[in-house]
Amino acid sequence: MPKPIPVPDQLSKPFWDACNERRLVVQNCTACNRKQYPPQQTCAACGSAAHLEWRQVKGRGHILSYLVIRDSRLRPVQADQPINMALITLDEEPQLNFLSNLPGTPVNKVTVGAAVEVVFDRVSPTQLIHEWRVVG
Repeated sequence: MPKPIPVPDQLSKPFWDACNERRLVVQNCTACNRKQYPPQQTCAACGSAAHLEWRQVKGRGHILSYLVIRDSRLRPVQADQPINMALITLDEEPQLNFLSNLPGTPVNKVTVGAAVEVVFDRVSPTQLIHEWRVVG
């Protein structure tokens, strides 16, 4: 199944460029030392726009919660239904969460609390996306 291909804009381009280098980055506010994802124009904590930078994270986390999608309206997803959709929290930054399917994990075989790591999947000749895989 073809996966959706991101269309980077000025705000998200550094994130997608890092994915193409097989790196996971999040925004970091140097004014209040808060990290955030998804990217925003200003810091969600202090409102600063001038102090945002990109910082690499390790890409390890745990499954906080999940659901099974059986009837999606998104056409690229429909061919692979049912699929797991998980909420991933980063080990090093527990306030940061990512949504992802779990490639290689059978439907309804997800363990809340399971360790995961980021993986990168090619969705076009010029673009990788981030996904999460259960480890251990």
